[in-house]
Amino acid sequence: MSTILQLGVIMAQLSPVLKQATPVQVTRGEGVYLYDQNDQRYLDFTAGIGVTSTGHCHPKVVAAAQRQVATLIHGQYTTVMHQPLITLTERLGEVLPAGLDSLFYVNSGSEAVEAALRLARQSTGRQNAVVFQGSFHGRTFGAASLTTSGAKIRAGIGPLVPGVTVAPFPYAYRYGLSEQDAVAFALRELDYLFATASPAADIAAFFIEPVLGEGGYVPVPPAFLAGLRERADRHGILLVLDEVQTGFGRTGRFWGHQHSEVEPDILITAKGLASGFPLSAIAASTELMSRALPGSQGGTYGGNAVACAAAIATLEVIQEEGLVANAATTGEQLLAGARRIAADHSAIGDVRGLGLMVASEFVEPDGSPAPAAAARVHRAASDLGLLLLTCGPHGNVVRMIPPLIVDAEQIDQGLEIWSKAVAVGLG
Repeated sequence: MSTILQLGVIMAQLSPVLKQATPVQVTRGEGVYLYDQNDQRYLDFTAGIGVTSTGHCHPKVVAAAQRQVATLIHGQYTTVMHQPLITLTERLGEVLPAGLDSLFYVNSGSEAVEAALRLARQSTGRQNAVVFQGSFHGRTFGAASLTTSGAKIRAGIGPLVPGVTVAPFPYAYRYGLSEQDAVAFALRELDYLFATASPAADIAAFFIEPVLGEGGYVPVPPAFLAGLRERADRHGILLVLDEVQTGFGRTGRFWGHQHSEVEPDILITAKGLASGFPLSAIAASTELMSRALPGSQGGTYGGNAVACAAAIATLEVIQEEGLVANAATTGEQLLAGARRIAADHSAIGDVRGLGLMVASEFVEPDGSPAPAAAARVHRAASDLGLLLLTCGPHGNVVRMIPPLIVDAEQIDQGLEIWSKAVAVGLG
């Protein structure tokens, strides 16, 4: 019998349900690179699932967090107020869409989504919400009820929060339609939903991502957002834009919805907001936010002082280093390069993206999803020193999410590795 068992000690371990996307165990990060125990360098095109917007350990973010840790770590913001939270709110006011002048802070994207759902229901007096097929809004119970990017998020936990109806998303490649026809189809089906499943008068809000995240990195056509805005205005429905992954410059605009002319009623932000520190928020007009019931907003860790200091520094870095424009330029380079590589491989059925959100969808000869091929290419990329993630309901989409600081040379480096990985993975 082992010494551990003799002493009656049980060794703890991570949940076996957690699945690590790559076999890499990192010890440090710097810019667009991660390093393992052997000091092997990896080009990180995951950015912590779009979180490390300013790269790993940006000196300005590190310095801001260090200063704040030495001054005030936690000032619970429904008990006392602290300057980092006040300053961050002022700075966000400079980049938020016009009219969204009131903020509520929490820690994760899921929490912010649930806060937005609560606000939508309380402010409208309506209970229903419409989401769009392939959506990812989180894993907590209310957020999972809004999520359709994969059955694994919803499986075995029902009944879920009632009142959520799913409408088609204009995923042109999946339907084999042009973008224009996909938009027309999805809007017709939304109108049909009003007539069959949920009367418009009962709907509190539409929830939509400007680019489907876990659902396959599919940008929303601007015409579809315009159609949602028109229907929201006509029926008194709130338009909630989940910018958890698309916000803070990721798409080549500060907010993903800014590729259209549409403005949201509620905006949700997280991930890239604080360069890796847990912080999220919802933004709405003061008039709309004031319709929330007293005491319905709060939380122990929301608006943490260190996270707020990191977020202020993140905003400064994004603005001073021109990272939104950089995301647009390097994103075009990455998308064009990925499409050139796909042109030589029929197993890549579609390459799409917006800014530094680029995806390659792997398919079988008959056009059906090919998750095994995607997995092989994904693993080959990791073995060659490029870290990527898969997504999509079938796991057949490989996505690239470099930090916003990535430069043209690093994009070329990533594309060179990607080309080799595709060749290896597809045999």
